[in-house]
Amino acid sequence: MSLFRLDASIRVEGSTSRALADIVEQEWTAGDPAAEVVRRHLGVDPIPADSWASAVAASMTPEDARTPEQRTAVELAATLTDELADADALLFAVPLYNFGLSQHFKTYVDLVITDPRMAPGQTPVTAGKPAVLVTVQGGNYAAGTPREGWDHATAWMRRILEDVWQLDLEVVTREFTLVGVNPALDQFTELADQLRAAAEERAREHGRTLATRRAAAA
Repeated sequence: MSLFRLDASIRVEGSTSRALADIVEQEWTAGDPAAEVVRRHLGVDPIPADSWASAVAASMTPEDARTPEQRTAVELAATLTDELADADALLFAVPLYNFGLSQHFKTYVDLVITDPRMAPGQTPVTAGKPAVLVTVQGGNYAAGTPREGWDHATAWMRRILEDVWQLDLEVVTREFTLVGVNPALDQFTELADQLRAAAEERAREHGRTLATRRAAAA
């Protein structure tokens, strides 16, 4: 039984999304330290930005007429899809950047969707798999806050992961991660601590749920 983990933070040390995903992973492996974890870190090893265009062009080009770039893109899309297909559970850690989606994660999703197994109109190979999305926000964009509606990433990721890829998805969100970094947010220190504790508990809960489902399927 394996967990596929994808990180999209541009940071390794000090990454809040990575720290939350670590909690989920720890719960996954707690009952079985030998449980396999397959990793892909888009922030450290990004998907080439031109891969999607090459893969799309390849889909409209006879196989024997494809360019080397098109063949490479198609092979990469297949590799990424294999990782999703082979996993029993999925973990995505994707931070909010500049009120929007990580460019690395968007490039990844676009390329995966070019694989015939994930194409529109097909039942994706991910259908029904349990998954956790971890996302973090420097500020707070909840209903009633001054910047309500400024999070332009989470809803998109839910549509892709829940509706397009048909995953059985749980979401962990931590807000106010810039409290303690940006002095203008110091007044929210107590609230930020509460939000951090709540997010970490949700991460533990969802990690235990993944482990329980793994055990039930064993």
